[in-house]
Order: sequence, then C-alpha cells, then structure tokens
Amino acid sequence: MFKSSITQSFSGRIFYMSVIFLLTSLSNVAQTPWISEIPWTSLMDGLQYAEVDTPVKSVVNDSRLTILKIDVRKFDFEFLTASEHGMQPRTAPDWASEFGQNIIINAGMYKYNKTQSNKGYMKNYNHLNNPVRNNYYNALLAMHPKDPQKPPFEIIDTYKQDWEKIKNQYHSVCQGMRMINDKGEGMAFTKRPDQSCSMILAATDTERNLYFIFTRSPYTHLKMIAFLQGLPLNIRTTVYLEGGPETSLYINTGDTVIAKYGSYVSNTCDNDDNDHFRKMPNVIALRKKK
Repeated sequence: MFKSSITQSFSGRIFYMSVIFLLTSLSNVAQTPWISEIPWTSLMDGLQYAEVDTPVKSVVNDSRLTILKIDVRKFDFEFLTASEHGMQPRTAPDWASEFGQNIIINAGMYKYNKTQSNKGYMKNYNHLNNPVRNNYYNALLAMHPKDPQKPPFEIIDTYKQDWEKIKNQYHSVCQGMRMINDKGEGMAFTKRPDQSCSMILAATDTERNLYFIFTRSPYTHLKMIAFLQGLPLNIRTTVYLEGGPETSLYINTGDTVIAKYGSYVSNTCDNDDNDHFRKMPNVIALRKKK
C-alpha cells in the first residue's frame, strides 16, 4: 500500500510537471500570423481603431477583437480613482464626461474593500490608492515621468528589475498582471488555465505604441496570448486589466462614440446578458493634446 501510494504520487507529479511544461512551451512559441494586415480606421490624429475576427470561435457573441492603437506622444494620460475623487466609483462614460476625457478603460482589478483600491501598488503623485506591492504582478503602467525625455506613458516589465528604482522614476504608476513579457514571450497562466472571460488588455509594441485590446467573447488567457502573438504588431509587454461584466472600453472623440463592455466569466458569470457599463473605482483616462 505504501509503495503504491508513492508510485501514484510520483506519477501524478510527473503528469503535473508535463502539463506545466506544455502550457509554458505553448505560450512561448512564436505564433504563426493569423491575419496579414490590420484594417485600421483613424478616429483622430494619433488614434486608430480596428475590429478583427479571431481565428477561433468563442462560445458566445461575435468572436472579435477590438483594437485601439495610440501614439502616446499625442495624448495626456491620467489615473482617475474613486479614492481620490469623493469615494465614488463611476461608469466609463461618467468618468469621461465629468473629467473631460476622450478614452476610459479599466486600470486593473480592484479589491472589494472600503476604498476599492487596486489589487496592485497604485499611486497618482502624492495620492496612494494602494501602497502595497503585489509580488505576483510583474508589469507597471507608468505615466508622468520625472525625466521629460521619457515617453508620457509606458508599460514596463518589472521582472528581474529594480522595483524601487523604476517606480520612483514616475509620478503615477499602477501594477498590472503581466501576460506577455518585454521579449514577446507569453506567461504560462497555470493557476487557472481553463478560465475564459470577456477581457480588456493594455500592450505595447517594439516602437512604443500603446494598444488597448477588448473582447466581449470569452477566451482563456493562453488563447488571448496566442492571438496577440499572431498579430502583425510586434506586441511586447502586455497587461491583463479586467474581465467579465466590469470590462469597459469607452471612446468619445466628439464626432464618434464607441462603447464596449464585457459580460462572461466561466464558472461565475457564464452568460452574455450584461447590457450596460458597470461602475469602476479606478480607470486609465486619455485626453487628446491640444
């Protein structure tokens, strides 16, 4: 009996390690491009928009990716948080209207506490939304650099880098869950590899363009990583921002309004019924420079 238990335990461990190796290998292999060109539409100077069909059909909705491409030099960036503005979360259109912004998206997942603070470290100048570093998050959304030669917004892969040094180079930073690293390699996502959801991501490319990618249709993180690696965009550091009904993308250029919100999360909200923006405590806001 004792020998059999050891054998089963060892076999189980080998099986588990094999699964981990396979998932890691799949996420890091360079993906074959599944689309040759992105059909961009210019919404304003420095802002391009596209919708593309994914190569794999989802269980619900349209199986499309919405992609926003941004020249960061042509926009002003802000973190807007309920903890700094009256302790009141707002919908994406409300954040945009009240603070005069053109684009609003989620600034990451948040805690269900009194302040609804970000799950990672988050500061905006002297305001600390969350003063505690999340050791599981290895990407940093950084804006308002102290060095004027730096880009106004960056997504930084903080793995194996000096965390204190990096975060102190910017007035405003927010941690995020890394999906693709600065070399274009996908993360394994072994904790819940089969979970699928609507989601919104932020990403950069080799030329420091910024992308926001939204999908209403649910996919796993590994599948989404493969989609991004197969785009002709040279995607690099990518951050998962939010999933499910809270997923929000709102664009208002003055003559064009685009409103997108998510719904599905496998096992907890496995439906496509959400028909409105949910209130969010923390957002990334962009306004076109004059």
